[in-house]
Amino acid sequence: MTDRTIRNLDNLHRSASTARLLNLLRVASDHGHTRAWAEGPLFETAILNRAMIVKHRLRRDELDCFVGRRHVATKIILPIDTADLRAGGRFTFVNQLGFERIMKEGFGLTPDHPDVETLTIIDQLPSLDPFLLRERLRRSGIEPAPCYFAISESDLAQMSSFVEQEIHPLVSLSVGDIAIMPGSVQTLAAKILSGEPGENMEALRVTLRLSADDYQEGIFCWKGFLYYKWVLTSLATEIRDVSEEVANLRPRGRIEPGLMDYLARTRVQLRSRILRTTEEARLTIQVYDTAFAGLSVEGQSGAFRDFLIQAPSMFSRLGEQLGALQHIVSFWRYRFAPGRAPVGVGELIDILMDFEAGLLGYGESDSGHYVAA
Repeated sequence: MTDRTIRNLDNLHRSASTARLLNLLRVASDHGHTRAWAEGPLFETAILNRAMIVKHRLRRDELDCFVGRRHVATKIILPIDTADLRAGGRFTFVNQLGFERIMKEGFGLTPDHPDVETLTIIDQLPSLDPFLLRERLRRSGIEPAPCYFAISESDLAQMSSFVEQEIHPLVSLSVGDIAIMPGSVQTLAAKILSGEPGENMEALRVTLRLSADDYQEGIFCWKGFLYYKWVLTSLATEIRDVSEEVANLRPRGRIEPGLMDYLARTRVQLRSRILRTTEEARLTIQVYDTAFAGLSVEGQSGAFRDFLIQAPSMFSRLGEQLGALQHIVSFWRYRFAPGRAPVGVGELIDILMDFEAGLLGYGESDSGHYVAA
């Protein structure tokens, strides 16, 4: 493993987004005393099961760590001192040059070890959002404990008011606007987001005619669609702005006529795909909106019950779409932030090709096997 020190690890621990960070150190701290955590680990290797896994934007001096061109990699960070994250950590990238040797020398793992398979699946994903992650792992026969699939505290704080607004019609239908008790909407929102429904939500389980196990799964799926709707709502303005900037940005320096034509075609095509992907994600979320309206406005539980049962099948495609859009917005804002060096034509084409691969390269092949970008 490389011994380069990670800076701001404590800040990453506290503030990183769900899509960027899988914080196994926090999971161990919060759930390490539970039977579920002990019996259903994400990784068999103890040190890996307390790592911090990050979707990392590669710097220029890191591009040569890989065969082929990529802008985002999956970084495994091992804190030097888990009690003091300011001490930094050591890291490696999944599938970097020499990865098999690093796994063997650092962890004693051979290429066919289940933990290496899990890392490979994680590396193929466009983001670390827990709903996409769980579905992809489950399709590969990997089912760790539910505690590994939580939304980060940073995102929970930002989502809370959005979720309260979303579920207000359901509470209103149940007791009437006038009878809503102070804090009742916030309490229900907190229970949905925590993934722990609690006994006082038994009436909703009965209304939906779900078993206890199916209800627990249903609440997870409900939280998933609330998360995806929040992500898409939060990204909407920036997606529009970035798609316009993609279409209009001129690179530095002279451009050969052939490259100019190629660049023009690529930008138009990419902008169209960004907008089309956004619309496809919106239409999928509209399925949720329609089902929830049937429950919260019309008092009809059947459609929402059926939706919750079918929801996991929608997570993969929706998570891939939003993960690709998040990557485009995040990397564009990072690369073209004020004060950054102008982009040359070669780099711009490389960036646009990376974005296009993200939009087209994740999904199911005709044979049903996962296709990595």
